[in-house]
Amino acid sequence: MFALLAIALLSALLLSSCGSARVVRGSGTRHGAGPVRVSTPKYGATALVHRGQTVYRIATDNGISALDLAVWNDIPPPYTIYPGQRLRLYPSSNRARAATPTRRPSTRPPPPRGLVVAPTEQERAPVTGAPAGAPFAWTWPADGALVGRYVAGEPTQQGIDIAGDAGQSIRAAADGVVVYSGSGLVGYGELVIVKHNDEWLSAYGHNRARLVNEGERVKAGQQIAEMGHSGAARDMLHFEIRFNGKPVDPLGYLPRK
Repeated sequence: MFALLAIALLSALLLSSCGSARVVRGSGTRHGAGPVRVSTPKYGATALVHRGQTVYRIATDNGISALDLAVWNDIPPPYTIYPGQRLRLYPSSNRARAATPTRRPSTRPPPPRGLVVAPTEQERAPVTGAPAGAPFAWTWPADGALVGRYVAGEPTQQGIDIAGDAGQSIRAAADGVVVYSGSGLVGYGELVIVKHNDEWLSAYGHNRARLVNEGERVKAGQQIAEMGHSGAARDMLHFEIRFNGKPVDPLGYLPRK
């Protein structure tokens, strides 16, 4: 399981209209591989971010891969940009930086199937620097055993993992707008990201199927995907909450079970 939202937006992402939901079935294999797109830097040029634009859209409009645009501008996962922000369309030096993401393996062995990992009171506390709560109520995105916990500072454990059965309902944890629905982020398989306001978003990975499109509004508790194991070794949901782009411990915000 991987909890690093890798800088791996690929040019093969399929953007569908917001008017109708599209069911996307995963094959259960790892997603994110594909042909490498060669970017053409525009030295000295910048792009001003307008409302509704994404890293992928700006990159595509300028003949640059989303991967390179994110790296050149030091945009951290989950690649949130804001209106009025100015992005550089070229690397900081005259040679492109390496774009291949690295992943640090976890030294903690995965728990056996069905093992419930009970969080301690300390582990339930939100990370330092994040607010104690959000201006809305969070709900659990799936039913099942907690088999992986958030670890502060560990790039491969930036959320929680909830085990379950293939096809099980994955639900939006709060009201929001879908800002990403695809399989172009390496290690996450079929992934959905929901933006709840200008500060908060949530991510749902390893799905068997995505049931919502980018730009679609969703309600807390609404099914947005089906559980699967795309990009993972078992059927489970990888769930992250981020505040201003930085991961926080979901157990510090989800209601106590």
